[in-house]
Amino acid sequence: MELRQLRYLVAVSEELNFGRAAAREHIVQSALSQQIQRLERELGVRLLERTTHYVALTPVGAAFLVEARQILTHVERAAQVARTGQGTLPALRVGIIDAAYDSMPRILHESQARYPDLVIHQVEVGVPEQYQQLNDGRLDVGIGRAALAPSGVASYLFRRDRLGVLAPRGHRFADLDAVPVEALARESLLLAEEVDAPEFNQFTVEMCRAAGFTPTVHPGTVDSIRGASALVVRGRCLYCVPSSCMPALPGTVWRPLTDPASFYPWSILWRAADDSDHVRAIVACARGMSERLGWLVTADQPAG
Repeated sequence: MELRQLRYLVAVSEELNFGRAAAREHIVQSALSQQIQRLERELGVRLLERTTHYVALTPVGAAFLVEARQILTHVERAAQVARTGQGTLPALRVGIIDAAYDSMPRILHESQARYPDLVIHQVEVGVPEQYQQLNDGRLDVGIGRAALAPSGVASYLFRRDRLGVLAPRGHRFADLDAVPVEALARESLLLAEEVDAPEFNQFTVEMCRAAGFTPTVHPGTVDSIRGASALVVRGRCLYCVPSSCMPALPGTVWRPLTDPASFYPWSILWRAADDSDHVRAIVACARGMSERLGWLVTADQPAG
């Protein structure tokens, strides 16, 4: 088994086309196909189903792909360590959702202070993709709502984050100390990109339905808090967002939601099989910060 064969399999699985995969790997299509066939013969299994019309992974191929990606990631990390002269310094690849949220940056700042030799690489990526990258070894730690986490991902709930609504400064909500959830029934609510944050959209819609209405959804979507605030400032819509993205962005006001108060659950995510010291260190920092700052203590019954 050769590393290039693993790379070729990953390329084909992502492109689902031998021609595109070959171009990506800078080889001719026939050579790539031959290497995949050799790999299948060596393993004694079929990794790909291919016809003249489509290419797809077999169930065995999908399982093998996870391991192949982890092998390639470890090889890349080893090469990086050798090139940068970092020796055996621990490295941590961390998924973050949006730089506007303060939970993970605060945890990482404390982790770095406690463990100054820890090398942290941050990757901005949605929660569904975090699950994928955790499973295949491209990420070590992530953050998000764990309700939809697959079985291979472990989680630790460290914060119940008060949910509020982002509105333009001239909006009627700006004069209120808090906004009843049912008041959102007369507003157009912006949602995040479904592919990036289905768990957050689900939480928002479920909160509205629990208050007795189905929200009117703004036809557009956004992939960042900054993008959401731009639409809110123009008066096109409102956006539900946790308090951890505060202070309010220019031209907007944030008001907590009430009747009932809602709290968004943030969890640290990691591979269930990963018991490494640096992952345990991040989880320990999250737990300590949660206890010290009272992030799980709420005055109302939290929504989960």
